[in-house]
Amino acid sequence: MFTPIGDDNSDRRIKPYVNYMLILLNLLVFFVLQGAGSNLAFTYAFASVPAEILTGTDIVTEAQRFVDEYTNTTFEIPGLQVTPIPVYLTLFTSMFMHGGIGHLIGNMLYLWIFGDNLENRMGHGRYLAFYLITGVLAALSHVFSIFLIPGSELIPMIGASGAISGVLGGNIILLPHRRITVLIGIWPFQVSALFALGMWIVFQFINGLGALGSEGDGVAYAAHIGGFVAGVILVKFFDNGKDPEDREIWIRRVR
Repeated sequence: MFTPIGDDNSDRRIKPYVNYMLILLNLLVFFVLQGAGSNLAFTYAFASVPAEILTGTDIVTEAQRFVDEYTNTTFEIPGLQVTPIPVYLTLFTSMFMHGGIGHLIGNMLYLWIFGDNLENRMGHGRYLAFYLITGVLAALSHVFSIFLIPGSELIPMIGASGAISGVLGGNIILLPHRRITVLIGIWPFQVSALFALGMWIVFQFINGLGALGSEGDGVAYAAHIGGFVAGVILVKFFDNGKDPEDREIWIRRVR
């Protein structure tokens, strides 16, 4: 499996302030509000829970104790906490929380590489709207998958992966030929965005099918796939149709 580490930004015409803001917000929420993962009460209060979205009601559960069969260590996982906001708003709050440092870094790397490309095409406001809408649709895709195959409706969902999947879907439509630098092992190679992101979504489908009917690996693949499809479908509605450089030329001509 390869890892994207950069791309060609030679055509950038605007500073991606919104993308920077989104990355900063994710970092602040994780390290300050989530206590770098230690504040489970906050996480379990503001995460998106499929059962709550399906019923529209806040659900509170008891903490559970588990015993590690290898170390014989007992640990406690808190139950679902009181959500001090309407449960439907957790579709937004959940996309700014993460389950661990690896989860956070992986998501922010993809957002750093691919988010600025769409902001450059869409402009600041359109890009922010696109990011939030595809993130919500991604979360709803996961909720719908739980509705079809019940069993984990009380497991909270967090992470920016759904919204970032929408960003990846937008990139594969608007910028399929952009050169992406990827690491295969320890060696860097350049491939097209179409190839890199095409491989990414294929892995999501394969892993998602493998998780059907099992507990899976804790990854909401339906959210990844749903966000990607939403990005593919919606990106043309948010694209302004012109590169920022073209708009500047048009404005100078009008003047």
